[in-house]
Amino acid sequence: MELESWLVVCAALAAAAVVYYYLTGVTRRRSGRRLPPGPTALPVIGNMLSLRGDMHHTLARLAREYGPVMTLKLGPVTAVVVSSPNAAREAFTKHDRRLAARAVPDATRAVSWRSMIWLPSSDPRWKMLRGVVAMYVFSPRSLASARGVRERKVRDIVAYFARHAGEEVDVRQVVYSGVINLVSSSFFSVDVVDVGAESARGLREAVEEVILAIGKPNVSDLFSYLRPLDLQGWRRWTTKRYDKVLGILDGLIDSRLADASDTTKKHGDFLDSLLELMTAGKIARDNVTTIMFDVFAAGTDTISITVEWAMAELLRNPSVMAKVRAEMKDTLGGKETIDEDDTDKLPYLQAVVKEAMRLHPVAPILVPHRAEEDGVEINGYTVPKGSTVIFNAWAIMRDPAA
Repeated sequence: MELESWLVVCAALAAAAVVYYYLTGVTRRRSGRRLPPGPTALPVIGNMLSLRGDMHHTLARLAREYGPVMTLKLGPVTAVVVSSPNAAREAFTKHDRRLAARAVPDATRAVSWRSMIWLPSSDPRWKMLRGVVAMYVFSPRSLASARGVRERKVRDIVAYFARHAGEEVDVRQVVYSGVINLVSSSFFSVDVVDVGAESARGLREAVEEVILAIGKPNVSDLFSYLRPLDLQGWRRWTTKRYDKVLGILDGLIDSRLADASDTTKKHGDFLDSLLELMTAGKIARDNVTTIMFDVFAAGTDTISITVEWAMAELLRNPSVMAKVRAEMKDTLGGKETIDEDDTDKLPYLQAVVKEAMRLHPVAPILVPHRAEEDGVEINGYTVPKGSTVIFNAWAIMRDPAA
């Protein structure tokens, strides 16, 4: 009886495979579209078994076989992977609006609000949030006003290393905690952690784990009808990490609101601007939390990881390290600290940082896009409406033809 059951299952799978390949072939022939090439997909699971190990390495290896624009099946989801500078340039210059939507991971649904990262550019809320950030964070005036804070926090990092010269230190933890304070002090006028302290480790891990969960393969992202079940528990797991970070941010907001009536406690910083907009009814409380989280998450891990990789590459290349030191000595002389203006006089140091970013991009496959409209063609291949579009920045940065 058991053998008969297995035979029935095998027969059903075989029938499903035949129907799948037949319908796929018929659809392609009828549409007349020239889809990008790619590895043969299995029924139901598609190419999931081929995506083992580091995603950006695996996608780069497949691209060498199938080309800079290729198709993958992630379960029932069609994904188009772009792995060359020319193809990426064509996608962003010709089809930016059509590819401006996002494939939203289920793990991000752990919170009620939606980060700017996952909102399409056509969404009015995205336009509003982006406008606030552009005006109050990245405008030349805002950046210039926070320069003194940035320089002071960088000196704190350097001073920590100087105090512990000859000792074993966790470079990653020190840099990360220093960058956290740089961002929080620049925008919110408060240090979140002590440089090098254990409290920074817990906060860093919470943010990193949120990012990790979002990038993990999740059956809920492949089969939308399974989302309510959260079979792998990524949404529940991410909720706890979100709560830790949001608890810190909400504490900053509540503390500032408590001091709102005292004019002597005005800071004139980014958070004051957000709360003024909230008081005027122009943005809601959850918008303030959203913006703070996005600025906090995007401005800390990215900087610290880049600094870590740059230091690691310098240690691996002593001759380059010697050139950096020689340039600083020749240009700055006996100056003990470096101001932001000094970096313009250090082109070789700038080149080192850019090379570190090229070799080790913080987001190797960027944030996946989604084709919301028909009419997208890249390298002569059609990108189907509704498909996920992945840009392998790691492969693009290392393309020898670029």
